Amino acid sequence: MSSFGYPPVRAIGRGAAWYRGDCHVHSIHSDGELTPEELAVRARASGLDFIATTEHNAPAAPGAWGHLAADDFLIVLGEEVTTRTGHWLALGLGPGDVVGWDHRPGDGRVDACLEQVHRAGGLCVVAHPHAPYPSGDFAFPLAGFDAVEVWNGLWASDRPWNADNEAALTAWGRSLAAGLRAGSWRPAVGNSDAHLDGQIGSPQTVVLAEELSTGAVLAGIRTGRCWIAESADVDVSFTARADGRVAKVGERLATRGERVRVHVVVRGVPAGTVRILTDRGEAHHASLPGRGAGTVRWTTTAGDSAYVRVEVRRPHDGHMAALTNPISLD
Repeated sequence: MSSFGYPPVRAIGRGAAWYRGDCHVHSIHSDGELTPEELAVRARASGLDFIATTEHNAPAAPGAWGHLAADDFLIVLGEEVTTRTGHWLALGLGPGDVVGWDHRPGDGRVDACLEQVHRAGGLCVVAHPHAPYPSGDFAFPLAGFDAVEVWNGLWASDRPWNADNEAALTAWGRSLAAGLRAGSWRPAVGNSDAHLDGQIGSPQTVVLAEELSTGAVLAGIRTGRCWIAESADVDVSFTARADGRVAKVGERLATRGERVRVHVVVRGVPAGTVRILTDRGEAHHASLPGRGAGTVRWTTTAGDSAYVRVEVRRPHDGHMAALTNPISLD
């Protein structure tokens, strides 16, 4: 345990890997029904390597979380900044740090709050931007925010995908090409927003990080080296290559006039559809074979698209099973 009962910022002995986490979690210290101990147990059972504490307008309580961190389990300190005109996540705060919530669009106060988080090396994430309640609709300009929560879990644990997520994903997708060209795009993340038992880890963000530490995990999210899964059962491998050069999710592929070949491998989804999308919309789709694993390959002409990304949807209802951040194409 670290000093003053706060969790350490690094899990010892964990190197570069894909790590699964949930960066939007509530305990009894705000309006959740579970204790930190219960959340940690359920997070591990859900296959998570890390979680973030995000109580409403409050820092992580001293002594509540530090003893729950381990060499194979990271706890990131954070806060859900809950304003009257939208919520956002401040991730990577220092022990006892709190971000003020009394700001509104146009009053200039949000900029100072974002800068506070960034000075600490943290990440500012737009939370559930189309949530269907008065303070849930996000009204702040996106400038200064680092990522967008396009997939937020429902309070009803049996519905992991909903119309609010569809609206958030659509809005994010519309801005993606322009953001990539300007070098200012915001990666997509997914979190459970767990308040009740049975919610944590659905969905979860899978991050390629140099180590299991707060800095490395946030760096992976910040650069878009991450994708979203409905559970630990789902795994997606997504690459694009041109003349021997290979790029993974969140990376840039120099096409140099060569054709681009996209390779997607999905596991843990017995049936459904893999959609390959570009800035021009759906470019290709294929049905999974129903064996719990499937491979999709697609080739595009160089220069046709600004990016390529992947969605995996369930049959019949179209609910999301996984979605990725883009690979940018030059």
